[in-house]
Amino acid sequence: MSRILIAGCGEIGATLGVRLGADGHEVWGLRRRTVELPGSIRPLRADLTVSQTLEALPAALDSVVYIAAADNYSDQAYEAAYVQGPANLMQALTATGQNVRRIIFVSSTGVYAQCDGEWVDERSATHPADFSGRRLLEGERLVLDGSNRALVVRFGGIYGPGRDRLLNRVRDRRPCRDRPPQYTNRIHSEDCAGVLHHLLSLESTDQIYLGVDNEPAAQCAVMDWLAKQMGVPMPPRSRTTDATGERRRSNKRCRNARLLSTGYRFLYPSYREGYGKILADRKTVK
Repeated sequence: MSRILIAGCGEIGATLGVRLGADGHEVWGLRRRTVELPGSIRPLRADLTVSQTLEALPAALDSVVYIAAADNYSDQAYEAAYVQGPANLMQALTATGQNVRRIIFVSSTGVYAQCDGEWVDERSATHPADFSGRRLLEGERLVLDGSNRALVVRFGGIYGPGRDRLLNRVRDRRPCRDRPPQYTNRIHSEDCAGVLHHLLSLESTDQIYLGVDNEPAAQCAVMDWLAKQMGVPMPPRSRTTDATGERRRSNKRCRNARLLSTGYRFLYPSYREGYGKILADRKTVK
């Protein structure tokens, strides 16, 4: 049995914690408000951005999963969540003499700035154009430099129950971009927990993994499929070219070959299985 701390124990962290508890591990969930944690997870009320609140970490931790989220989309919030938070936690682990076997830092494919539909993997260049990607990359380096037992998981766009942004976009008949195609990379929230659970179980790992499903897909292809399943009109098209003067958005296709090579198999290997389950569950509820 291992002793595991999930720092920033929100929706995905709670799902992970329940799975780990079912395996017989002792799990703590660190967050500012612990009342919503499942009963199988031990609550640890603390604020990752306030170092004094981290002085009472559980002793003899075997693994730590850092999965905090920014409070809002601002440089200040991203710096707090992805730089200050992990720095405080790493310092607290050192101060309490922890000999942690594995530290997982959850990051994002937002660290890539490729914008021409290129394929990227863990070895591709990371030169993020905005503050969010830069702060995430700063946090990655901080954790990887702080421990030779650390690894980073870069998740794509997370979707799942309660995450209705794309479904609402299709229902509202908002346009998708088809020329040039806007490629999207995603992962179901249950697979997020599954990937972290899997990586914690491995004896040895690489330092970085891309956490995306098996099928990067053009935005219009996904939205067209959803419209058909939902019985609504196909979304209109928009076209964006450099001549418009609009800032070019990140546009890449992420490979998950390294993750698959570890033996992980996706519960929802593409958007069709994932969104298909969401829509089917909604019909059942109705």
